[in-house]
Amino acid sequence: MAVAHPQILAFDVFGTVVDWHDSIAREMAARYPQVDGDAFALAWRKGYQPAMDLVRQGQLGWTRMDVLHRRILDGILPQFGLGGMPEAERAELNRVWHRLSPWPDAVAGLQRLKSRFVITPLSNGNIALLTHMAKNAGLPWDCVLSAEVFQAYKPDPRAYLGVADVFGVEASAVMLVAAHHSDLAAARGCGLQTAYIQRPHEYGSNQPKDVTPQPNNTYHCSSILDLADQLGC
Repeated sequence: MAVAHPQILAFDVFGTVVDWHDSIAREMAARYPQVDGDAFALAWRKGYQPAMDLVRQGQLGWTRMDVLHRRILDGILPQFGLGGMPEAERAELNRVWHRLSPWPDAVAGLQRLKSRFVITPLSNGNIALLTHMAKNAGLPWDCVLSAEVFQAYKPDPRAYLGVADVFGVEASAVMLVAAHHSDLAAARGCGLQTAYIQRPHEYGSNQPKDVTPQPNNTYHCSSILDLADQLGC
């Protein structure tokens, strides 16, 4: 039996819509050419889940992603010979997450999907970060939802179910679109539809990801444009 189309498309952002790895590596090459930008980007991202775990486990109260990114940044700077970086430079570098570049298919794909569906981020990034990113990258969201709205980092069910609650729809009317199978599995567990987007070079060209289809996802797509094709946009 055909699955009914969703009403709301909620997008993971880091890695799915924007290319965090190459964006950070490029900025490091421009600002600090003596640093291995690939290694720096990977080290910064490596601290992402452990930092959120401090919040999930109650060791930290609710803390925005900008603050968590800064904690990680301060911890890795000495490893790359940048321990003496002044405060103003640290603050500006931390905002690189607000300036991440979209994948080549992202903006056009979102514009097509927006013609038929409500599109919103559902990211662990905070609202200011996602808003600045959208302005910089031209991401045409209908609104900006974030873990910050629900005070719960994914994969907490409050984040996924919160989207349905905001729009007053059943969970099955929401589709999570993501490049991460763990995120999609958690969303399915809450009753959402899911679409997997292949991003084989999320971690850089030297660390390709396995993008093999998993049958439990509602859709498997080579890009956001491919998702638009499959949804008839």
